[in-house]
Amino acid sequence: MSYPPDALIWHDACRANDKNGNEMGVESIDRIGLRRKPKQERSIQRLDLILAAAAKIIAEKGVSAMRMTELAVAAKVPIGSVYQYFPEKAAIVKALFDQHALAIQEKTEAMFADVQTLDQALDIVCDIIDWYYESYHDDPVYLGVWMGTETDQDLLQLNIEHSGRVAGIFHEAVRRLAPHLCDEEMYARTYLFSHLIGAVIRLAAVSDKALARRMLDEWKRAIRASLFAATAQRAA
Repeated sequence: MSYPPDALIWHDACRANDKNGNEMGVESIDRIGLRRKPKQERSIQRLDLILAAAAKIIAEKGVSAMRMTELAVAAKVPIGSVYQYFPEKAAIVKALFDQHALAIQEKTEAMFADVQTLDQALDIVCDIIDWYYESYHDDPVYLGVWMGTETDQDLLQLNIEHSGRVAGIFHEAVRRLAPHLCDEEMYARTYLFSHLIGAVIRLAAVSDKALARRMLDEWKRAIRASLFAATAQRAA
């Protein structure tokens, strides 16, 4: 039996359903996606101004308090320019989330690029956790955007898809270094651990720093003991 080697196939297989039990469709994508992608330099700069202003407002007030009219004033653009790119506030949250998610995925890919052993892979995962925490625990924009994704069904799906992509990087390391460990249980485990890493980081980010460090140390010990261990099926 073969298993999908890349994260996109994996997270597509595990896509969350919407509140009616249906797979996320075009309507959901339309409400959180860019209405148009800027091509000219002036349009790109205007979009950047809007996102920078949104990040500042979210850092100060949170997503729920941000208003599109206030955003237009802060970005010094007409309100029509805001709606030209973003159909609603959730689309702005998605754009900011995508920036953070891409940075995390690129960092993970870069750190795993030359991994030679599973022990080294475990060291890298623990290093990624430290980097993730240090990069984002004092970032009010990241925390505000994350909380915004937790309150919207379509945005919550972004977190799940992000976890799937990072899980694919972990599983690819197992497939390359220890293919005999690649089974359905290992795929489920890498997906679960990938999602939990983000959840643990966000919990640590809103906790007392001493407690946060203890939690992260406990989490890294659990990862070293379990993430790439032989599955029950293989051990039997």
